[in-house]
This record gives sequence, C-alpha cells and structure tokens, in this order.
Amino acid sequence: MDDTAEHAVSPVRNITGADLSWALKQGWADFREKRGDLLLLPLIYPVVGLLASAFAFNNRLFPLIFPLVAGLSILGPAVAAGFYELAKRRETGQDSSWFHFLDPLRGRSRLPIFVLTAVLAGLFLAWLAAAWAIYGATLGQLGPSTPSEFLRDLFATREGLKMILLGNLAGAAFAIATLSVSVASFPMVVDKPVDALAAIQTSMAAVAKNPMTMIRWGVTVVAILALGALPLFVGLAVALPVLGYATWHLYTRVVAR
Repeated sequence: MDDTAEHAVSPVRNITGADLSWALKQGWADFREKRGDLLLLPLIYPVVGLLASAFAFNNRLFPLIFPLVAGLSILGPAVAAGFYELAKRRETGQDSSWFHFLDPLRGRSRLPIFVLTAVLAGLFLAWLAAAWAIYGATLGQLGPSTPSEFLRDLFATREGLKMILLGNLAGAAFAIATLSVSVASFPMVVDKPVDALAAIQTSMAAVAKNPMTMIRWGVTVVAILALGALPLFVGLAVALPVLGYATWHLYTRVVAR
C-alpha cells in the first residue's frame, strides 16, 4: 500500500438503523474473539482512583465530576484506534494478535492519529471550560458548598435546574461536534493512508448524509458507556472494546473504501 497520504474526501453512503445493529453485532463477535477487557482494566482503575482521590480532597472540584466523566467519552475514539486495527485484520483474515494493537502508532497512521487526538483533546478542554462557566453563572452564584449541599441545591434551586438545562444543551452540542469529527475519521486513518483533514471532512460528510441515524448511533454509544460506568467503571473494560470494534464495522458501511 502506498504510504503517501491522500487528501481527497472519500464518498459516503446512506445507512439505516439496520446497519447500526449489524455493526454492534459484529463488534460483539470481535470482542468474543479478541477480548480487550483484560487489556483496559489496568488502565481504567488507576485513572478512576486518581480522579476519586482528587475530588475527595478538593470539594471545589466536585461540580466538575459529571462533566469530566461525561467528557472522557470525547477521547474514546483515540483510545479505540488499536481495536480498529484488530477488527480490520480480522476482517481481512490477517494475523490479529495483540502485538498489532499498537500498529496504528508505529506506522503511517501515527501523525493523523496524533492530529485527530489533539482535536478531540481541544474539544474536551473546551467542554470542561464551558461546564465550569455554566456552573459559575448558575449554581456557583450560591457560594461554596460541600458535595452533599451541591447535590441538594442542584435539584432544589432555580440555579441548579438552570445549570442542568444549560449543561445538557452544551453537552449535546459538544457530543454532536465530537461525533461529526470522529465517527469515521479515526477508522479511516487506520484503514488507509489519508491525512487528518480529509478524514475529518469525510466523517462530517457521513454525519451530514445520515443525520438521524448518526444521532441514534451517538445516543447508543452514550447509553452503553453510561451502563459500563455504573458498576464502578468496571463495565467500561467491555464497553470500550465492543464499541471500538463496532465503530470500525460502521465505518465500513458508511464510507466507500
């Protein structure tokens, strides 16, 4: 394969809910064949422990717990790059041993993945800044509070309800932006030599061509991640690989290769 990066936007197809279901089934089949939970558990728990310690010793950070946890999903596509590689190899009958998990960071995909990850990191930081600004303009006006007081005021005051409304609206906007930028771009740069800009433009074209189906996919991803986070985040060790594999298969349906 030619290692010279392509700059052209790839054609995209119409997809339906049936394609989403198929992608999830294929993702689950890939997970059963090549589990990723044991690989991710050693990474998830140190991060969760570090965050828990930080919030336990600094009440002022407590209002950022939900935005931080929710915002971590913005970085999910970057974490899943290795699973795209394994799914691609399994699809084509190539060796899909764990040795190849880091292949995207070793070869031609490295630079575009770095650029795409930087874009997602920028979105993540912008989301945290927006969440903090919304808190400061609403519930933060009531002054410092303990975590228990924060939770009480969140649902029992006008400021708290306003924060929930504005926070959800901002969160939805950032979720759509992340979906548009990343749903096809990361799998695409793993799949073939293409620069980050062309991959992002292709991803945005895929969302523009299938707005309701892609929103449904985004809601599905959020729901699966939320379920995975409930039992002390342990479920994410299953949810992340399954979604990574499934996103690869969705990419193969929506982008003409």
